[in-house]
Amino acid sequence: MRTIIVYYSLEGNTAFTAEKLGGLLGAELLRLEPEKEYPSSGMKKFFWGGKSAVMGEEPPLKPYVFRGEDWDRIILGFPVWAGTVTPPMRTFVKAQGGELAGKPVAAFACQSGAGGEKALKKLAVLLGRESLEAELVLNDPKTRPQPENEEKLAGFVRQLS
Repeated sequence: MRTIIVYYSLEGNTAFTAEKLGGLLGAELLRLEPEKEYPSSGMKKFFWGGKSAVMGEEPPLKPYVFRGEDWDRIILGFPVWAGTVTPPMRTFVKAQGGELAGKPVAAFACQSGAGGEKALKKLAVLLGRESLEAELVLNDPKTRPQPENEEKLAGFVRQLS
């Protein structure tokens, strides 16, 4: 299947996971970038990112090319902010809703604490679906690698087969 992984990453954990999955699946990658970057450290990171996520903001993104008709499967990846989908991913889903309709969509979320499962459920609702094709939640896979992450990645790939 022609697969694309569309992701947003602030600290590198989601990019790390997208690259690993891309290699395992032979998928292309599309990194979303907001026009105005979020702070990546200190209290500003938590304040601005959390506020933006909780308020359901949809920040403008830098230009990208995405045509749903080019892909058989779409995988979305994002860090968990305040237990929900990150604003750049929300912008993408809202803008590309029609392009995603009728396509298998799977997703992964990277978190530092908890809330990944809840965020994936919110993503499904945002997509107008009851569920996603496959789901994966990892705890800081780049900055705090865990042996079980490889098994979780393999399980996610098996769900897609």
